[in-house]
Amino acid sequence: MEFPPLLLGTWAWGDRRYWGYGTSLLGPSHVLDAFMAATDAGLDFFDTAEVYGEGESEKLLGWLAQKSERPVRVATKFGLLPGRPGARALRQALTRSLARLRRPRVELYQIHWPDRAMASVDALMDALADARDEGLCLAVGVSNFSADEMLRAHEVLQRRGLRLASNQVKYSLLHRAPEHNGVLDACRQTGAVLLAYSPLEQGVLSGRYHDAPAPPAIRGREPWFSPGHIEKTRTLLGALRSVGDLYGTSVAQVALRWLLERPGVAPVVGVTSGAHAREAAGALAFRLSAADIERIEATLGS
Repeated sequence: MEFPPLLLGTWAWGDRRYWGYGTSLLGPSHVLDAFMAATDAGLDFFDTAEVYGEGESEKLLGWLAQKSERPVRVATKFGLLPGRPGARALRQALTRSLARLRRPRVELYQIHWPDRAMASVDALMDALADARDEGLCLAVGVSNFSADEMLRAHEVLQRRGLRLASNQVKYSLLHRAPEHNGVLDACRQTGAVLLAYSPLEQGVLSGRYHDAPAPPAIRGREPWFSPGHIEKTRTLLGALRSVGDLYGTSVAQVALRWLLERPGVAPVVGVTSGAHAREAAGALAFRLSAADIERIEATLGS
Protein backbone atom coordinates (compact mmCIF):
# COMPACT_ATOMS: atom_id res chain seq x y z
CA MET A 1 0.00 0.00 0.00
CA GLU A 2 1.01 3.63 -0.39
CA PHE A 3 1.65 5.44 2.87
CA PRO A 4 1.58 9.21 3.22
CA PRO A 5 4.82 10.76 4.48
CA LEU A 6 3.28 11.32 7.92
CA LEU A 7 0.53 9.63 9.97
CA LEU A 8 -1.39 10.80 13.05
CA GLY A 9 -1.27 8.81 16.28
CA THR A 10 -4.24 8.52 18.64
CA TRP A 11 -2.84 6.64 21.65
CA ALA A 12 -3.84 9.48 23.98
CA TRP A 13 -7.44 9.64 22.75
CA GLY A 14 -9.56 8.21 25.55
CA ASP A 15 -6.61 6.94 27.61
CA ARG A 16 -7.16 8.06 31.19
CA ARG A 17 -4.50 6.13 33.07
CA TYR A 18 -1.36 6.96 31.07
CA TRP A 19 -2.30 10.17 29.26
CA GLY A 20 -4.84 11.64 31.68
CA TYR A 21 -7.73 11.84 29.24
CA GLY A 22 -10.84 13.39 30.76
CA THR A 23 -9.06 16.30 32.44
CA SER A 24 -9.11 19.97 31.50
CA LEU A 25 -5.86 19.40 29.59
CA LEU A 26 -7.15 16.57 27.40
CA GLY A 27 -10.74 15.74 26.59
CA PRO A 28 -13.27 15.43 23.77
CA SER A 29 -12.90 19.04 22.65
CA HIS A 30 -9.13 18.64 22.28
CA VAL A 31 -9.56 15.45 20.25
CA LEU A 32 -12.13 17.12 18.00
CA ASP A 33 -9.82 20.09 17.49
CA ALA A 34 -6.91 17.77 16.64
CA PHE A 35 -8.98 15.78 14.15
CA MET A 36 -10.39 18.83 12.41
CA ALA A 37 -7.02 20.56 12.15
CA ALA A 38 -5.41 17.40 10.79
CA THR A 39 -7.98 16.83 8.08
CA ASP A 40 -8.04 20.53 7.20
CA ALA A 41 -4.27 20.26 6.65
CA GLY A 42 -4.71 17.24 4.40
CA LEU A 43 -3.47 14.69 6.96
CA ASP A 44 -5.89 11.80 6.59
CA PHE A 45 -4.20 8.62 7.90
CA PHE A 46 -4.86 7.89 11.60
CA ASP A 47 -3.25 5.12 13.63
CA THR A 48 -5.02 3.60 16.63
CA ALA A 49 -5.26 0.28 18.50
CA GLU A 50 -7.84 -1.74 20.39
CA VAL A 51 -5.93 -1.28 23.66
CA TYR A 52 -5.73 2.52 23.45
CA GLY A 53 -8.10 3.70 26.14
CA GLU A 54 -9.54 0.15 26.20
CA GLY A 55 -11.20 0.77 22.85
CA GLU A 56 -12.13 4.40 23.47
CA SER A 57 -9.60 5.69 20.93
CA GLU A 58 -11.20 3.59 18.20
CA LYS A 59 -14.66 4.79 19.23
CA LEU A 60 -13.64 8.45 19.12
CA LEU A 61 -11.88 8.07 15.79
CA GLY A 62 -14.82 6.16 14.34
CA TRP A 63 -17.31 8.80 15.40
CA LEU A 64 -15.19 11.65 14.06
CA ALA A 65 -14.48 9.88 10.77
CA GLN A 66 -18.17 9.18 10.25
CA LYS A 67 -19.05 12.85 10.80
CA SER A 68 -16.16 14.15 8.70
CA GLU A 69 -16.76 15.62 5.27
CA ARG A 70 -13.32 14.38 4.24
CA PRO A 71 -12.52 10.66 3.90
CA VAL A 72 -9.89 9.32 6.28
CA ARG A 73 -7.74 6.21 6.34
CA VAL A 74 -7.34 4.10 9.47
CA ALA A 75 -4.75 1.69 10.84
CA THR A 76 -5.43 -0.29 14.00
CA LYS A 77 -3.78 -3.16 15.85
CA PHE A 78 -4.41 -6.57 17.40
CA GLY A 79 -2.93 -7.26 20.83
CA LEU A 80 -1.86 -10.63 22.20
CA LEU A 81 -3.75 -10.20 25.46
CA PRO A 82 -3.93 -12.68 28.35
CA GLY A 83 -6.93 -14.98 28.23
CA ARG A 84 -7.15 -14.95 24.45
CA PRO A 85 -6.45 -17.99 22.25
CA GLY A 86 -3.50 -16.40 20.50
CA ALA A 87 -3.79 -15.88 16.76
CA ARG A 88 -7.22 -17.49 16.72
CA ALA A 89 -8.59 -14.41 18.49
CA LEU A 90 -7.53 -12.08 15.71
CA ARG A 91 -10.62 -12.19 13.52
CA GLN A 92 -13.03 -11.55 16.40
CA ALA A 93 -10.81 -8.74 17.69
CA LEU A 94 -10.77 -7.16 14.25
CA THR A 95 -14.54 -7.33 13.86
CA ARG A 96 -14.91 -5.64 17.26
CA SER A 97 -12.43 -2.94 16.25
CA LEU A 98 -14.38 -2.38 13.04
CA ALA A 99 -17.59 -2.00 15.02
CA ARG A 100 -15.98 0.64 17.24
CA LEU A 101 -14.53 2.36 14.18
CA ARG A 102 -17.90 2.22 12.36
CA ARG A 103 -16.37 0.96 9.13
CA PRO A 104 -16.39 -2.30 7.12
CA ARG A 105 -12.61 -2.51 6.83
CA VAL A 106 -9.40 -0.74 7.79
CA GLU A 107 -6.61 0.25 5.47
CA LEU A 108 -3.96 -1.38 7.67
CA TYR A 109 -4.22 -4.05 10.37
CA GLN A 110 -1.16 -4.70 12.51
CA ILE A 111 0.07 -7.09 15.17
CA HIS A 112 0.74 -4.75 18.08
CA TRP A 113 3.63 -6.71 19.59
CA PRO A 114 5.12 -10.20 19.22
CA ASP A 115 4.78 -12.83 21.94
CA ARG A 116 6.01 -16.22 20.77
CA ALA A 117 4.72 -17.89 23.93
CA MET A 118 1.18 -16.91 22.91
CA ALA A 119 1.39 -17.19 19.12
CA SER A 120 4.03 -17.95 16.53
CA VAL A 121 4.86 -15.41 13.84
CA ASP A 122 3.62 -17.94 11.27
CA ALA A 123 0.22 -18.29 12.93
CA LEU A 124 -0.17 -14.52 13.28
CA MET A 125 0.69 -13.90 9.64
CA ASP A 126 -1.72 -16.58 8.47
CA ALA A 127 -4.47 -14.97 10.58
CA LEU A 128 -3.64 -11.56 9.08
CA ALA A 129 -3.68 -13.03 5.59
CA ASP A 130 -7.08 -14.61 6.26
CA ALA A 131 -8.42 -11.21 7.37
CA ARG A 132 -7.02 -9.60 4.24
CA ASP A 133 -8.54 -12.32 2.02
CA GLU A 134 -11.90 -11.75 3.71
CA GLY A 135 -11.74 -8.03 2.90
CA LEU A 136 -11.58 -6.86 6.51
CA CYS A 137 -8.33 -4.97 5.87
CA LEU A 138 -6.53 -3.75 2.78
CA ALA A 139 -2.96 -4.31 3.99
CA VAL A 140 -1.20 -5.99 6.90
CA GLY A 141 1.69 -4.94 9.10
CA VAL A 142 3.43 -5.53 12.40
CA SER A 143 4.61 -3.41 15.30
CA ASN A 144 7.54 -3.78 17.69
CA PHE A 145 8.90 -6.74 15.68
CA SER A 146 12.62 -7.45 15.62
CA ALA A 147 14.45 -7.74 12.30
CA ASP A 148 14.34 -11.55 12.45
CA GLU A 149 10.64 -11.56 13.32
CA MET A 150 9.72 -9.22 10.50
CA LEU A 151 11.79 -11.16 7.98
CA ARG A 152 9.92 -14.31 9.01
CA ALA A 153 6.61 -12.44 8.75
CA HIS A 154 7.58 -11.28 5.25
CA GLU A 155 8.39 -14.84 4.21
CA VAL A 156 5.09 -16.27 5.48
CA LEU A 157 3.05 -13.53 3.85
CA GLN A 158 4.84 -14.01 0.55
CA ARG A 159 3.66 -17.62 0.53
CA ARG A 160 0.11 -16.28 0.88
CA GLY A 161 0.59 -13.90 -2.04
CA LEU A 162 0.82 -10.82 0.22
CA ARG A 163 3.52 -8.43 1.32
CA LEU A 164 4.35 -7.00 4.70
CA ALA A 165 3.35 -3.36 4.48
CA SER A 166 5.04 -1.98 7.59
CA ASN A 167 6.74 -2.40 10.93
CA GLN A 168 5.85 0.25 13.52
CA VAL A 169 8.68 0.80 16.00
CA LYS A 170 10.01 3.57 18.20
CA TYR A 171 12.38 5.81 16.24
CA SER A 172 13.51 9.38 16.86
CA LEU A 173 16.64 11.45 17.21
CA LEU A 174 16.77 10.25 20.82
CA HIS A 175 16.00 6.62 20.00
CA ARG A 176 17.95 5.42 16.98
CA ALA A 177 17.86 1.70 17.75
CA PRO A 178 16.29 0.75 14.37
CA GLU A 179 19.50 1.92 12.69
CA HIS A 180 21.57 -0.52 14.75
CA ASN A 181 19.36 -3.54 15.48
CA GLY A 182 18.66 -4.45 11.87
CA VAL A 183 15.04 -3.27 11.73
CA LEU A 184 15.66 -0.39 9.33
CA ASP A 185 17.74 -2.65 7.08
CA ALA A 186 15.03 -5.34 7.19
CA CYS A 187 12.42 -2.77 6.17
CA ARG A 188 14.50 -1.74 3.21
CA GLN A 189 15.18 -5.36 2.28
CA THR A 190 11.49 -6.30 2.29
CA GLY A 191 10.07 -3.01 1.05
CA ALA A 192 8.11 -2.51 4.29
CA VAL A 193 7.72 1.07 5.52
CA LEU A 194 9.12 1.83 8.96
CA LEU A 195 6.35 3.64 10.82
CA ALA A 196 8.18 5.64 13.48
CA TYR A 197 6.19 6.07 16.68
CA SER A 198 7.16 8.54 19.42
CA PRO A 199 9.07 10.61 16.82
CA LEU A 200 9.14 13.52 19.27
CA GLU A 201 9.87 11.35 22.31
CA GLN A 202 6.42 12.20 23.70
CA GLY A 203 7.13 15.90 23.48
CA VAL A 204 10.72 16.03 24.72
CA LEU A 205 11.88 16.91 21.20
CA SER A 206 9.41 19.78 21.05
CA GLY A 207 11.32 21.57 23.78
CA ARG A 208 8.15 22.26 25.73
CA TYR A 209 9.35 20.37 28.84
CA HIS A 210 12.80 21.92 29.07
CA ASP A 211 11.58 24.88 31.07
CA ALA A 212 8.28 23.51 32.32
CA PRO A 213 7.15 20.66 34.60
CA ALA A 214 6.84 17.11 33.30
CA PRO A 215 3.39 16.23 31.96
CA PRO A 216 0.71 14.95 34.35
CA ALA A 217 -0.51 11.36 34.79
CA ILE A 218 1.73 8.29 34.64
CA ARG A 219 3.40 9.54 31.47
CA GLY A 220 5.24 12.24 33.38
CA ARG A 221 7.10 9.59 35.42
CA GLU A 222 8.80 8.14 32.36
CA PRO A 223 12.63 8.32 32.45
CA TRP A 224 12.81 10.60 29.41
CA PHE A 225 11.08 13.32 31.45
CA SER A 226 13.59 13.10 34.31
CA PRO A 227 15.57 16.30 34.97
CA GLY A 228 18.82 14.50 34.13
CA HIS A 229 17.60 13.32 30.74
CA ILE A 230 16.07 16.68 29.90
CA GLU A 231 19.37 18.38 30.73
CA LYS A 232 21.29 15.99 28.45
CA THR A 233 19.12 16.97 25.50
CA ARG A 234 19.71 20.71 25.71
CA THR A 235 22.59 20.67 23.21
CA LEU A 236 20.46 18.77 20.70
CA LEU A 237 17.55 21.15 21.25
CA GLY A 238 19.89 24.07 20.65
CA ALA A 239 20.93 22.63 17.30
CA LEU A 240 17.30 21.96 16.33
CA ARG A 241 16.38 25.52 17.28
CA SER A 242 19.25 26.97 15.24
CA VAL A 243 18.27 24.97 12.17
CA GLY A 244 14.62 25.87 12.69
CA ASP A 245 15.52 29.55 12.75
CA LEU A 246 16.92 29.20 9.23
CA TYR A 247 13.55 28.03 7.92
CA GLY A 248 11.18 29.80 10.28
CA THR A 249 10.06 26.47 11.76
CA SER A 250 9.72 25.02 15.25
CA VAL A 251 12.04 22.65 17.06
CA ALA A 252 9.47 19.87 16.75
CA GLN A 253 9.13 20.40 13.00
CA VAL A 254 12.88 20.07 12.51
CA ALA A 255 12.92 16.85 14.59
CA LEU A 256 10.10 15.44 12.46
CA ARG A 257 11.78 16.61 9.26
CA TRP A 258 14.94 14.69 10.26
CA LEU A 259 12.86 11.49 10.14
CA LEU A 260 11.03 12.52 6.97
CA GLU A 261 14.38 12.84 5.18
CA ARG A 262 15.10 9.15 5.79
CA PRO A 263 13.97 6.89 2.91
CA GLY A 264 11.26 4.40 3.78
CA VAL A 265 10.38 6.05 7.11
CA ALA A 266 7.03 7.66 7.97
CA PRO A 267 6.58 9.27 11.41
CA VAL A 268 3.41 8.56 13.41
CA VAL A 269 2.86 11.81 15.30
CA GLY A 270 0.62 11.79 18.34
CA VAL A 271 -1.81 14.71 18.28
CA THR A 272 -3.88 15.94 21.22
CA SER A 273 -4.72 19.42 19.97
CA GLY A 274 -5.25 21.38 16.81
CA ALA A 275 -1.92 23.11 17.39
CA HIS A 276 -0.14 19.74 17.42
CA ALA A 277 -1.76 18.72 14.15
CA ARG A 278 -0.94 22.00 12.43
CA GLU A 279 2.64 21.85 13.66
CA ALA A 280 3.00 18.30 12.34
CA ALA A 281 1.66 19.34 8.94
CA GLY A 282 4.23 22.14 8.84
CA ALA A 283 7.05 19.60 8.86
CA LEU A 284 6.05 18.70 5.29
CA ALA A 285 6.61 22.22 4.00
CA PHE A 286 10.43 22.38 4.01
CA ARG A 287 13.53 20.22 3.53
CA LEU A 288 16.77 19.84 5.48
CA SER A 289 20.12 20.07 3.74
CA ALA A 290 22.92 17.57 4.27
CA ALA A 291 24.69 20.25 6.31
CA ASP A 292 21.60 20.69 8.51
CA ILE A 293 21.45 16.96 9.19
CA GLU A 294 25.16 16.81 9.94
CA ARG A 295 24.84 19.70 12.36
CA ILE A 296 21.95 18.02 14.20
CA GLU A 297 23.56 14.59 14.36
CA ALA A 298 26.88 16.00 15.54
CA THR A 299 25.22 16.77 18.87
CA LEU A 300 24.52 13.05 19.28
CA GLY A 301 28.06 11.98 18.54
CA SER A 302 26.93 10.22 15.33
